[in-house]
Amino acid sequence: MNSTLHVGASCGTVDKIKQMEEQLAAHVADYDECLTTIWVLLASFLIFFMNAGFSMQEAGSLRYKNTQYVLAKNLLIVVFSFLSWYALGYAIAFGVTDDPSQFAGGTHFFMQGFWDHKQLLKKWFFHATYCSTSVTIVGGAMAERTNLVGFVIFTAFYCGVIYPTVVYWGWSGAGLLNYSSDGVATSWTGPPLIDYSGSGIVHMAGGVAGLVGAVVVGPRQDRWARDYAWQFSNYSIPFLVLGTFFLWFGWYGFSPGHSVTMHSATSAHTTGLVACNFTLAPSAAGLLVLILRATVIEPRRVDAEGFCNGILSGLVAITGGAAVFRPSEAVITGIISGLVYVGSQRLLEMLRVDDVVSGISIHGFCGLLGLLVAGLLGNPGDNFGGNGMLYGGSQLGTQLFSSIIICLWVGLLSAAVFIPLKRLGLLRYCPDDEMMQKAAAHLDAERARNSFERNSLDTRDSFES
Repeated sequence: MNSTLHVGASCGTVDKIKQMEEQLAAHVADYDECLTTIWVLLASFLIFFMNAGFSMQEAGSLRYKNTQYVLAKNLLIVVFSFLSWYALGYAIAFGVTDDPSQFAGGTHFFMQGFWDHKQLLKKWFFHATYCSTSVTIVGGAMAERTNLVGFVIFTAFYCGVIYPTVVYWGWSGAGLLNYSSDGVATSWTGPPLIDYSGSGIVHMAGGVAGLVGAVVVGPRQDRWARDYAWQFSNYSIPFLVLGTFFLWFGWYGFSPGHSVTMHSATSAHTTGLVACNFTLAPSAAGLLVLILRATVIEPRRVDAEGFCNGILSGLVAITGGAAVFRPSEAVITGIISGLVYVGSQRLLEMLRVDDVVSGISIHGFCGLLGLLVAGLLGNPGDNFGGNGMLYGGSQLGTQLFSSIIICLWVGLLSAAVFIPLKRLGLLRYCPDDEMMQKAAAHLDAERARNSFERNSLDTRDSFES
C-alpha cells in the first residue's frame, strides 16, 4: 500500500516537473521572440531613417531649382516600394513553397497567411526597408532629368520583380546562391554566398540599375558642355555632410540588424563585430579619398564632397563581409574601396555617364568590391563563417558567379523597362521642360551674381564711410 502511494507520488512529481519545464520553455520562447522583435524593429527604424540621408545627399548634390521635385520623387519611391513589396516582392523574395524552386518564391502574395504566422510581420517590415533603400540608389543616379511617372513605373517593377528575385537567390535559404542539400548549405558553384547585409544583393543591384537608367535616359542638358560646368556644382555642402551622417547612422541598423536574432551570446558577438567593422571601413575609406583629393587628384584641396562619398564607399564595401572579417580586414576593405570609388568615378566621367550623386561608383562598383573581397578575406579558423581564398578557402568562385548573375539579371531587366519607357516618352522631361529649367538656372545665377555685387558695394561703402 505504502509503495503504491510512493510510486503514485513520484509519478505526480515527475508530471509536475515536466509541466514546469514546458511552461519555462514557453516563457523562454516568448522572451526570445520579444527580444528579437524589439531588435529587428529598432534596426528597421534606423534603415527607414536612411531615406532622410538619401534625401539630404541628393538635395545637396543637385541644383536648387530641382530640389522640391527630387524630394517628392524620394517620397514616392518609398511609398511605391512598400506597396510593391506588399503585393509581389515579399512573396517572390521569401515565399518558399513546399517544393521550392531555386529561382523565385511563390507564396504570401499580398501578405496572405501572415495572420496565421504573425512572426512574419517583422520580417516583412525589415526587408521592406531594404527594398526601398535599393531602389533609391537608382533614383539618385538618374536625378534631375527623369520623368516622375516613368520612374514610378520602374520602381514598381524593380521592387516587385527584379530586386526580390535577387533576394530569393541569396537570402531565402532556397535560392540558387544559398540552398540546403542534405542539411548542408551550398550553391550552384560550391559554398553558399557570403553577402551579410547586401553589398551585392542590395547595393550592387541598385548601382547596376542606376547605370542602365543613367545611360538610357542620357545626361542632363549641357552637363558635359565646358561653358556650363559651373551650373552643376553642389547646391549645399552642409546638406551633403548631414546626409552622410544620417546614412552612416542608419547603416548601424542596416548591417548589425541583419543578425535578425538577439538572444544568444553568438548573435551578440557577431553584432558587435559588425558594428566595429562598420566604423573602421568608412573611416579608412573617407580619409584616403580626402588625402588623395587634397594632394594628388583634382581639385587638390580639402574636398568635403569627396570625403563624404569616400565614407559611403567604405560602408557599401564592408556590407558584404562585415560579419566574417576581422577589424584589420575591415580597414583594408575601406582603403581599397576608396581607390575603387576614385577610379570608377573618373571612368564614368570619361564615358560621359551623368550620375548626380555618384551612386553608381559608391553602390555599384563598391558593392561589387564588397562581394569579391568576401571571397578573398575571412579566416575559416575564426569560426565566424569566413572562407577567404587568402586563407585557403574556396569562396571566391561563388562570389564571382554571384556578381555576374546579379549584374546580368538586374541589367537586362532594367533595360527591358527603361528602353520602352523612353520610347513612349515617359522616362525623361520633355524638351520644353528642360528649356524652362535652363532658363530658370540662368535666372538663379543672375540673381546670385547681382546679390553678390550689391553686397560687395554695400561692404565697400560701409568701409569707406
